[in-house]
Amino acid sequence: MWYKLSGFGDEISPDFEEQLKVLKEEGIDYLELRSAFGKNVVALTEDDSKKIKEMLDKYGIKVSAIASPIGKVRAREDIEGQKEKLQNAIRLAKFFDTPYIRIFSFYPEEGMSIEELREISLERLGELVKIAEKEGVILLHENEKKIYGDIPERCLDILKSINSPNLKAVFDPSNFIQCNVKPFREAYPILENYIEYVHIKDAHFSDGVEVPAGEGDGEIKEILLSLKAKGKEYFLSLEPHLAHSGQFQGFSGPELFKKASQALKKILSEIEG
Repeated sequence: MWYKLSGFGDEISPDFEEQLKVLKEEGIDYLELRSAFGKNVVALTEDDSKKIKEMLDKYGIKVSAIASPIGKVRAREDIEGQKEKLQNAIRLAKFFDTPYIRIFSFYPEEGMSIEELREISLERLGELVKIAEKEGVILLHENEKKIYGDIPERCLDILKSINSPNLKAVFDPSNFIQCNVKPFREAYPILENYIEYVHIKDAHFSDGVEVPAGEGDGEIKEILLSLKAKGKEYFLSLEPHLAHSGQFQGFSGPELFKKASQALKKILSEIEG
């Protein structure tokens, strides 16, 4: 199979067990771990990790990635704090047996030029990637509105400049729409050789409102058709944001999450014929 399904459980419910029940009902065997027990993933303790692992094992679900907020801060914010978060994310990644940690490429300080943001972002990302190389994990850079790597050309700049097998792209179609970029026709050809992981999130260009996969302008079917032809395996992770979309966390609720899951499965069944 060329894909594995995953999802952001905290889009379903704040209750961790309910998240797992809904994922299981939908036949989704992986969770992208962003938060649990009211804590961000990088704040989870060893005891929290053990509780999560017991519940995951009960439902037969594994972790696809640690969805950290690392790099989702101003460019000059203390890098040591980001490194501490990365060390905790690495501990979690190893504990949950996943190589993947999601990261971002920093917001500009007020009045900062794009050239200065580039210089600082690349320097800081380079430091984080060195840690990842040493620890044997893969950092997945997510294209996010208003960070340095929000448009495909700058995502490519990051990936080529750092040039490490421990830094890959997580491709988020909806986030490209928020930047007025066509996901398949404009972003995908630039980044296709670096894509390791996909966030399934669709939206309309007209108003930016997020909708189930295939109902917006995300060109998700075209993206998935092209990825299938590459002969690799990708995680497709549902992050639908159907009820609420925020800077640090979106939400859908159980029923809307199921609707998003079924919309993705419909596209996949069409692709599989």
